[in-house]
Amino acid sequence: MLTKRIIPCLDIKNGRTVKGINFVDLRDAGDPVELAEIYAREGADELVFLDISATEERRKTLANLVYHVAEKVNIPFTVGGGISSVEDVDILLQNGADKVSINSSAVKRPELIDELVAKFGSQCIVVAIDAKQIDGIWKVHLVGGKVPTEIDLFEWAKEVEERGAGEILFTSMDHDGTKGGFANEALAKLSSLINIPVIASGGAGAISHFTDTFTHGKADAALAASIFHFKEIEIKDLKEELKKEGIPIRL
Repeated sequence: MLTKRIIPCLDIKNGRTVKGINFVDLRDAGDPVELAEIYAREGADELVFLDISATEERRKTLANLVYHVAEKVNIPFTVGGGISSVEDVDILLQNGADKVSINSSAVKRPELIDELVAKFGSQCIVVAIDAKQIDGIWKVHLVGGKVPTEIDLFEWAKEVEERGAGEILFTSMDHDGTKGGFANEALAKLSSLINIPVIASGGAGAISHFTDTFTHGKADAALAASIFHFKEIEIKDLKEELKKEGIPIRL
């Protein structure tokens, strides 16, 4: 069985790490370079760096900040926010990113996934999907969750896989920042429909939530932010507990 991954997420706004609830009410969580270095040292398997306002502000991800984070870490490092072309990805990879995450730009022009996979390979391309339930149906949202669409989460995930993406990062907007647990029912359905890894995001608040998402949600990796930023759960403690529960994890 493949080892499950623990991934701290650095949501960046104005050069600082921030965290909110249900994608709003953001508060400062520290310097992203310092946090990245700490997480790499504490045993995180990967890092995700999302420039959360890049798309809304119609600008590119902060390549300089990516460079400084990459200097400090020795684990895989995914960068997203404002990416809409082969050239954007080229710049980020040159500045030290290992993978890129695309979201709104992929929905608006799905051919972008094909282009990036052809140029950089599937292993480099993560498609992030932000979704929430509307009348019981999971609908994809764009621009940091601000713009609803009529696109079905599961249909879009299948298309993303068919176009060659290497992973899906699924964030439940309903669960984001609530600390009530991940959207395991949706995650399990996603995992049954597609064959590429699914990263669970949104709702981590206790060690048991990670156990649940790896067992009931069938997630391949679990991403969290505030519980790590504000030291509510230490990565080392989390991993040791998961190991005790029989979850395959790298200590």
